[in-house]
Amino acid sequence: MSDPLKPLIAADEVPHVTPAGWGTLRRFTDARIALGRAGHSLPTAPHLAFQLAHAMARDAVHLPFDAHGVAAGVQALGLDAVRLHSAAADRATYLQRPDLGRRLDEASRTLLQQRPGAPVDLVFVVGDGLSALAIHQNAVPLIAATVQRLQAEAPPWTIGPVAVVEQARVAVGDEAGAGLKARCVVVLIGERPGLSSPDSLGVYLTWHPQPGLTDANRNCISNVRPAGLAIEAAAAKLVHLLGAARTGRISGVALKDDTDDAAAALGSGNDPSRNFLLGP
Repeated sequence: MSDPLKPLIAADEVPHVTPAGWGTLRRFTDARIALGRAGHSLPTAPHLAFQLAHAMARDAVHLPFDAHGVAAGVQALGLDAVRLHSAAADRATYLQRPDLGRRLDEASRTLLQQRPGAPVDLVFVVGDGLSALAIHQNAVPLIAATVQRLQAEAPPWTIGPVAVVEQARVAVGDEAGAGLKARCVVVLIGERPGLSSPDSLGVYLTWHPQPGLTDANRNCISNVRPAGLAIEAAAAKLVHLLGAARTGRISGVALKDDTDDAAAALGSGNDPSRNFLLGP
């Protein structure tokens, strides 16, 4: 999502504003560079743009999660959906107690224990994380693009119900994936909003999910959003990692993400995704 006030930051076109002299570089980044100055202060337009971006980031954190709508979108793809909740009862608790967001509440545990079903290759876990906006905009399209690609893989992937988890942190996917008897779990979660990216989706892949795993056991694809890593590119990267995880029965630091190397070899330009281990 580009900055809606970015066109107003042309310091060399505003009276009484001294341009930075290298403002042409702004077209390459959403970072706040070459803003110029008004006396010894920041010009009004960049100041307002910063305040707007900060407000959008705060709104993304506190936006109510439409779990029902996400579940309906998943079911429209022909996949089953199961509604779960973390041990964080509400948003205030979630923000103050990250540990509670990493595990399911008792009702969700009981639901999974009572749910029949054979082991499956893959389960998607969709959690609001720190940006429900990211989930509302990107989660269902990414699942659809990924499943479409997986249908062409051999041997075929068996896909279990999609768990839609409210007040979720990344690690809740381990418990949800284990409860749904998944050999591999993919967590889609709203990333911590930045000042130019309130809608960024993170994707975390873990082979053999179980409670107690650490970030070293996961692979991450970050910055999935219209202004970042496109849905189709993220799906291609995810399917590649899933294939490698299934072949080696590994994930995390044991699984090398070489998709960027392949893209560079083909001369396809920069890939804005990053494979790192830190997350919400």
